[in-house]
Amino acid sequence: MQNRAYILSETTWKTVRKAEYSVAVLPWGATEAHNLHLPYGTDTLQTEAIAAASARVAWERGARVLVLPAIPFGVNTGQLDIRGDINMMPSTQLAVLRDVAGSLSRQGFRKLVVLNGHGGNEFKPAIRELQPQFPGLFFCLVSWYAILPLSGFFEDTGEHGGEMETSNMLVIAPECVLPLSEAGEGKLHPFRLKGLRDGTAWTPREWTKATEDTGIGNPAKASAEKGSRYLDALAQRIGSFLVELAQADPEQVYQAGP
Repeated sequence: MQNRAYILSETTWKTVRKAEYSVAVLPWGATEAHNLHLPYGTDTLQTEAIAAASARVAWERGARVLVLPAIPFGVNTGQLDIRGDINMMPSTQLAVLRDVAGSLSRQGFRKLVVLNGHGGNEFKPAIRELQPQFPGLFFCLVSWYAILPLSGFFEDTGEHGGEMETSNMLVIAPECVLPLSEAGEGKLHPFRLKGLRDGTAWTPREWTKATEDTGIGNPAKASAEKGSRYLDALAQRIGSFLVELAQADPEQVYQAGP
């Protein structure tokens, strides 16, 4: 096995006890249906892979980043009627994040990045609540799917089980992807209320009413080539941030005034 000292689950105490890690990265995914052709672990698998690739970029530039094991359950309250979809309530996420942060804080970590790979996860309120409880731990949130404009990489920019996620999975775990001929079209049934369509208001979607195949976005034009280009760009972008964060003093993240 390739020696990846930046992946905690692959690393021994012999290495960890001597390492001076600057940043901990917590990948957080979900377990849910992704159209008819992608596995339930799509969000978690993508986030694990992106975390590892970004940490490798940072590690090669001298930043000592440690990627923690991924959390595989996310907030799926709108999908409770879909068999196999596992819901973790926001309050449970807060409790889990508190325990992880508490462990890291006691061990001398000063920086924690939550790498989020699921749109239903809302970590900003949790981080706002936890930051005062752990004043010595600097929290950051990175939602990888929101960093780069999808239009620069894909023709269909649907958000769930579509061209982007299918292309990624053709790179990350092609053995888990069924032939695209078996995929649904990922057609979204929009809200009737104009205010919910144009962003005036928001409400959680009931997934089985919003889509017939659990997908949103047509995966028909997905390819491993598109996925590789997108994933490489993400790794460079996130990896560069991890380098910057590793070098930063958490007490001096603001620029000085005039």
